[in-house]
Amino acid sequence: MQPTGHIAPDNLLSLEAYSKWRKTHKGEVIAHRQLRSVPLGEHLNLQFESELTIRYQIQEMLRIEKIFEEEGIQQEIEAYAPLVPDGHNWKATVLIEYTDVNERRRELARLIGVEDRLFVEVEGCERVYAIADEDLDRENEHKTSAVHFVRFELTPGMCASVRAGAAVKLGCDHTHYPVHQQIRPETLASLAGDLR
Repeated sequence: MQPTGHIAPDNLLSLEAYSKWRKTHKGEVIAHRQLRSVPLGEHLNLQFESELTIRYQIQEMLRIEKIFEEEGIQQEIEAYAPLVPDGHNWKATVLIEYTDVNERRRELARLIGVEDRLFVEVEGCERVYAIADEDLDRENEHKTSAVHFVRFELTPGMCASVRAGAAVKLGCDHTHYPVHQQIRPETLASLAGDLR
């Protein structure tokens, strides 16, 4: 399951081949995903996607749903492939995590708009705010969703700075969730690999 730069039906594994691949490589994918997960405060977690994480997600959906016909495979690709970064951005799944159901309900009502207040700040550059939920709106006037999909668009200069080793801050300036922190060097090294 090698990255190709483009996920297509002809470069995905068959269900049988994926089942064999999964037995020996699942741990590597989980470690890659953990490396690219950035907790932001106690209740937000950004999981930065890559071709590997999305390829794995598609293969898992095909396996679970036992999808082997081209139309179904194409639908899964169309659902997930837009989450692969394309050389000048980072894309992430944002999880808002509260274990207590009542606290979660209360906080999701307080955090309406939180996905639009997420930012990255490359050392020496302006903040870049997330572009959120481009596929569909995930909140209403009563609450936000516990899951969002965001994209951070970086300028060519920012991409070059990150590849050259600049520090990057991840943050949120929502009224009810102000927090920011440096992205760990090992995570940033993986994210730098997404940029051209």
